[in-house]
Amino acid sequence: MSEITIREERLRKLQLLRDAGRDPYPAVTDYTASIPDILNTFDERVAQNEHITIAGRVMARRGQGGIMFTDIFDGSARMQGVLQKTEMSEAEFDLFSDTVDTGDFISITGTLFTTKRGEKSVQVQSWQMLSKSLLQIPDEWTGIKDEELRLRERYIDMLLNPELRAMVERRSRFWHTIRNFLIERGFLEVETPILESSPGGADARPFITHHNALDIDVHLRISAGELWQKVLLVAGFPKVFEIGRIFRNEGQSREHLQDYTQIEFYEAFSDYRKGMQLVQELFRRIAHDVYGRYEFNINGHEVNFAADWETIDFCSIIKEKYGIDPLSCTEAEAIAAVSSAHIKVGEKLNKARAVDHLWKAIRKTITGPAFLTGVPVYLEPLAKRSASDKRIVERMQVLIAGSELGKGYSELNDPQDQRSRFEEQQAMREAGDDEAQRLDESYVRAMEYGMPPAFGFGMSERVFSFLENKSAHETQLFPLLRPKE
Repeated sequence: MSEITIREERLRKLQLLRDAGRDPYPAVTDYTASIPDILNTFDERVAQNEHITIAGRVMARRGQGGIMFTDIFDGSARMQGVLQKTEMSEAEFDLFSDTVDTGDFISITGTLFTTKRGEKSVQVQSWQMLSKSLLQIPDEWTGIKDEELRLRERYIDMLLNPELRAMVERRSRFWHTIRNFLIERGFLEVETPILESSPGGADARPFITHHNALDIDVHLRISAGELWQKVLLVAGFPKVFEIGRIFRNEGQSREHLQDYTQIEFYEAFSDYRKGMQLVQELFRRIAHDVYGRYEFNINGHEVNFAADWETIDFCSIIKEKYGIDPLSCTEAEAIAAVSSAHIKVGEKLNKARAVDHLWKAIRKTITGPAFLTGVPVYLEPLAKRSASDKRIVERMQVLIAGSELGKGYSELNDPQDQRSRFEEQQAMREAGDDEAQRLDESYVRAMEYGMPPAFGFGMSERVFSFLENKSAHETQLFPLLRPKE
């Protein structure tokens, strides 16, 4: 039966309800308790011969003659309703038979009993249509087979696919666990601007829009308030974090999307070494609280978060693999190393981009969990220089299953050094690198009032997609798709 035919038939049933004086979309619903609550107190309610009302979506209906069965799903559990002509008015029974379809939202009222097959059920005495559906949901057993339709009508896939529903719940627990972890340690949750006159805090291409009231172009932020949170350190808040949406107008892949959720937190009077311990505890807490285990298979890598985390030196591993030292090589030598390694690049290379490509080729082979340290200053404009070697910064990155899943560092709090590095980034930008950072005068001015030494860390929902061993697209509730023509 075509969708048009189904819709016409359901519109006919809608009119039958109205002709019978029934509102197919009422505002008020009589509702006793959720199905889980009913099931958990079933015996006590039966003993008291209690009349109850449950509400939910009709997932199945069957039967004929003088008896019908319906399965009601309220979003958390299911329960069977049994309709018999001998237990309710004939008019109520016939109207249900003539107008109710799978997909409709209804309420049923009656007493509780257990069938001969042992199923806890409601002996229906009356019912109410809550929302008449005009389209037919797919069969539960087959679901939606078309991959694109699954993403376009994700709500139906969530309704029919228990594993997808479970993933949505795990995603919620993922962020809930992170939030609790930080709050337990005295961090203050904050909200910072999404629209910025100058995007900062990351190397990324922003989305640009126009602010009509101020008549200026503004950018959607590319980090979860990194610079704003560090300004809050200047303001005297020692521990802050934000979980929020960020936007990067770049390519899309299995690991990368253009808009996604990120967590960033900052702790005054800490550093990247102390931060590594905190981050390790955070990842183990996520693994335990969200999944109940520490071992994962991710992209073919067997990752154990309970194992000791290795520390990998950036310059040493590149020198060992490609024979060049990122600290002393020339731009020409770095670009030549990329060419010799047959690494495909889709951009004009400078030294920083060439060295970054060399590292990314190595990174794919690392299972982790591990921390990457010893990164050159020219690759990180916001981190403090190492006290032992001014050519590198006190930065660490979390390495898991061939990818970087979080970055943190001892925050740069020297305003003169910060200005110098911003100017270098600005020069790279003017030379054609549109992912280089901008010179942010207001941030430098805030630093000049004095910013405490601090550790900062950020990671995105990509961590969740890795733990799920799925693409970033699949683990968003409603991923952005090209509109249907």
